[in-house]
Amino acid sequence: MRYILIFAFLLLTVSCKKENQSNELTNYFTYDQGEVEAAGIKMIPIKTPVGEFKVWTKRFGNNPKIKILLLHGGPAMTHEYMECFETFFQREGFEFYEYDQLGSYYSDQPKDSSLWTTERFVEEVEQVRKAINADKNNFYVLGNSWGGILAMEYALKYQQNMKGLLVANMMASAPEYGKYANEVLAKQMKPEILAEIRALEAKKDFNNPRYMELLLPNFYKEHLCRLKEWPDGFNRAAKHVNGEIYTLMQGPSEFGISGRLANWDIKNRLHEITIPTLMIGAKYDTMDPKAMEEQSKLVKNGQYLYCPNGSHLAMWDDQKIFMNGVIKFINGVNNNKI
Repeated sequence: MRYILIFAFLLLTVSCKKENQSNELTNYFTYDQGEVEAAGIKMIPIKTPVGEFKVWTKRFGNNPKIKILLLHGGPAMTHEYMECFETFFQREGFEFYEYDQLGSYYSDQPKDSSLWTTERFVEEVEQVRKAINADKNNFYVLGNSWGGILAMEYALKYQQNMKGLLVANMMASAPEYGKYANEVLAKQMKPEILAEIRALEAKKDFNNPRYMELLLPNFYKEHLCRLKEWPDGFNRAAKHVNGEIYTLMQGPSEFGISGRLANWDIKNRLHEITIPTLMIGAKYDTMDPKAMEEQSKLVKNGQYLYCPNGSHLAMWDDQKIFMNGVIKFINGVNNNKI
């Protein structure tokens, strides 16, 4: 009789565990109750000085303690190259949002060029935060490249609404980024290749197919994404980039920076950021990894993650180190250990 009771107890315990796990999964993937379910996709209204538009977002999970907003690069790339976060973050039970900024492929694409300023994008992010009901107790912003610029600028104005900041592969000074491209990365090219690239740039012949023919193998494959075969999400994002906005703000390519962002520099303001911050650098990045490490020391509560095999998209080409570091940081902040 004793063994029967023990067996019954064990059976009940296992059954309860399975039921709890099932309930957790049900709760994690259930939202928009009472509405037509759309796999978490929502077009969020955004007010701007020239009218109201909508931006595309996709929600994953349900976790009131951790809400992460992913800010893609470009400007005017898409969320697609950040799809690699999906499996990693869902395993952790994080709630997170993919998001196409205004002007990007899945969002509205107004033609008024006055919209394409860092200040206006910051206000957009704040409106998205309110729409997803995130606040200082659970809101994390993770920005890559231009998304890193936007993340830092957002923190400088609205860090009182944030729990943590993650900046991946973006220096805090555009002039220093340009200097690193010219004085370090350019010198790693064969002289004849660099001379031909510079000749095309001098003539502003950026639409010449030869320009990208030279940059793809000699710069992009070395410093943007080092995987032998580029991920499908990155290829789709590149195909969907809004070239008009990208060129206006960044310039014609990733090889240095021009356009409206050419003189952007908030390095001397990093000390104003007091929330837990993770700066991520990579050995082969278009950004100086030493500068990324320095930035982690300039903020008040910073940490540095180095990806020894990574480039500008270290989330792809040094994925395990990148993702493990990001997850460790977020859990550390959530558990008040950082």
